[in-house]
Amino acid sequence: MAKQSNTSAGLLLFRRTGSGLEVFLAHPGGPFWARRDAGAWTIPKGLIDPGEDPLAAARREFGEETGLHPAGPFLPLGNVRLKSRKVIHAWACEGDADPAAVTSNETRTEWPPKSGKWVTFPEIDRCAWFDPATARAKINAAQAEFLERLEALLPQLPGGPPPPPGNSSGATPPRSGGTDTRSG
Repeated sequence: MAKQSNTSAGLLLFRRTGSGLEVFLAHPGGPFWARRDAGAWTIPKGLIDPGEDPLAAARREFGEETGLHPAGPFLPLGNVRLKSRKVIHAWACEGDADPAAVTSNETRTEWPPKSGKWVTFPEIDRCAWFDPATARAKINAAQAEFLERLEALLPQLPGGPPPPPGNSSGATPPRSGGTDTRSG
């Protein structure tokens, strides 16, 4: 069954730490993205199958691209339109994940383009936790809106917003601090 080529759905995993809010982003695999960083990271997402519920697609794609399966609850973040005109629907989910434990499905593409040579690579080559400011520099510009929407929702959630950075609550600092823990 063909997928809708202009509509995707994904999940934005987040956690609240003693240092503040962190979001879990994915870096696309493959030769096109290998040397790109700023603006290349994304929420784990993928195409919606015809007739598929967008949240079901977001959960399926998150699992395919990370090997992780958050249980929810899932908070709607709406959608954004990329420059390519693709629409992305997103939900936030609070949880934790070890970036080193991520396992991604593989994809295949012709590389270099029009060369007749096909390469196979992980769809996601690594994931990492980032504070919101770092995430804004890393994520695709249109998807940064999901970060804004998540931050606006946090005060309304049980537990409220995370403590401000530099809080002396004695909480353990985040494990990754935005450092990639996987090679790729």
